[in-house]
Formats: sequence, C-alpha cells, structure tokens
Amino acid sequence: MAGPTTRSLRSLLGPRQAGHSLPATDLGALSLPVGDDGVVLGEDAEGRSQVLGLHRSTPYDVLLIGGLWTAQVLALRAAGTGARVSVETGRPQAWTTLAQAAGAGLECITLHEVGRVPPMGASVGSPVVVLRDCGMRPPRGRVVSSPWQSVVTLLPYLSPVAPRLLRSSTLVGIQRVSPQEAGQIGRILGLTEQEVAALPTLADGVTLWCAGKDRQWIMTSATDAESGLLGSPRRMD
Repeated sequence: MAGPTTRSLRSLLGPRQAGHSLPATDLGALSLPVGDDGVVLGEDAEGRSQVLGLHRSTPYDVLLIGGLWTAQVLALRAAGTGARVSVETGRPQAWTTLAQAAGAGLECITLHEVGRVPPMGASVGSPVVVLRDCGMRPPRGRVVSSPWQSVVTLLPYLSPVAPRLLRSSTLVGIQRVSPQEAGQIGRILGLTEQEVAALPTLADGVTLWCAGKDRQWIMTSATDAESGLLGSPRRMD
C-alpha cells in the first residue's frame, strides 16, 4: 500500500500560531500549580491539604499511634495512588470488607497473617505499602521498608515496643492518648509542653504528625465513599 501523501500529512497538523513570549523581567510573576503527590492525610489548621508521599526511592517507616479508622483511610488512599497495599493483621475480620471493596474486584489491598507477608517485589512502577496491624507488640517484620516499599505500623496505644519504633520511624503520627502516654511520647520526640498537654484532648480524626523537628496538626475527614465504607472518624475501635 502506498504511503500517505504530503498533502494528507499536512492535513493532520493543527493551526499554525506564533509562539508565546514575554519579557524576562516578567518571569518572576509566573507560577505553576504543582504540589506534592501522594496520600492526602487531611487538612491543617488553615484548611490546606497535607500530602504524604509514601512512594520513595529510599526506605520509609511510618508509625501511627492511633485508631484503626485512620489506618484504614490511609490504606484506601494509598491504594488510590496506585500502590499495592499489603495488610499484615491479626484481625482479618476488621479488614475483609475494606479489601473487597477497595479494588472493585482487583486485589490492590491484600490481607496476610502476622509474619506471613511474602516478598512484594516493589519497584518504581509498582510501589508497595505494607501496613502492619499486629496489636500492641508487633513482632519484627519479615518484610521491611526498602526502595519503593514503605512500612506503616499501627499501635493502638503505647506499648513496650513503642519507644524503639518512635525512635526508628521517619514519620510518627499520634492521636489521642492518655496524659501518661503523652508525657512519655513527648520525652522521646522532644515535644513542647503545649503539644504534650494537647494530646489527651484531641478530637477523633486529629493527628499530630512528627518528622524530626517538624510538627503538623492534621484533621482527617472522610469522603462520602470512605464514610459509607468505614463510618465516621473514631479513635476507639
């Protein structure tokens, strides 16, 4: 078959327009609406969305001392970014409905018994989030954080393993805890007196996220779909 003619090729071209230009002195007025990509944690006190980039080329460990509801919202939103979410849990009944609903038939959230998470083969094109819901004393995981594989550990309250995890995690989220727990967490993380005093009074859905010296109070609110599946924000399960 003969190839396309020059005339037919030209017919595919769009309208010819002059290039856009502006003086160099006006470049400072330009701005691009580019933000971080990742999991939306919620909003800060000024109503600005706060995003957590879980897909990284370096190992990334997150500790959440809080409720199952927040952990499940994180799992759903991580799956929504294209990650494969592997949940290591001793209470599969609390996760089954979520796992079935998350991928509309696709296994984007899979459940595994404690200590039975297989190698996930994480890569830049197929990132993985391992969410460990293993109770107060989670054993050391067989699958650890690595490039493109983040590990999120959920602790319902402070426990004997918490100090080690508080010191080793890159990011720590703290929801409502007792005054005694708040004091211990504050000493380990170097929180201010005001931050320690606020922790026992936090509303459901509010988390203090700490990364090194950085602190951010964030309110996580559910979307309509998340509310239908998980209900309202809650600290206790």
